[in-house]
Amino acid sequence: MSDVSQILDEKGHDVLRIDAGASVFEAVTAMVAANVGSLLVMQDGAIAGIFTERDYLRRVAVEGRTEEETAVSDVMSTPLVIVTPNTSVDECMALMTERRIRHLPVADGRNVVGMVSVGDLVKFKSDQQRFEIKFLHEYIGTGS
Repeated sequence: MSDVSQILDEKGHDVLRIDAGASVFEAVTAMVAANVGSLLVMQDGAIAGIFTERDYLRRVAVEGRTEEETAVSDVMSTPLVIVTPNTSVDECMALMTERRIRHLPVADGRNVVGMVSVGDLVKFKSDQQRFEIKFLHEYIGTGS
């Protein structure tokens, strides 16, 4: 069975973070620069929540707040759903579907060791299926 650690081994363990007191403008600028859809929000060295593109749309743009004057902590999502490196890919997909979320922080104890998105999970499953299909074609083709 495949787990999250396999995805992180391929994609890396970097997790972008932002201080809870930072402005939404700073958060969006960081997300665009890194080409990601979320940031972990930190307060006093601990994870306080997550800020996502969806948070921006629903709690800033639609509500008419200004990006420069709104703190990330005012619009972040909390509490977080966190998985471990040993959580299965299928369980992550089920959690994301059930909770209607697109990003899962990955923690080993108290240490955040990565972040996976729904895109990461879909790509992993697709690559896995492509490999299995290729293997089966080669097996059938050899007549064994």
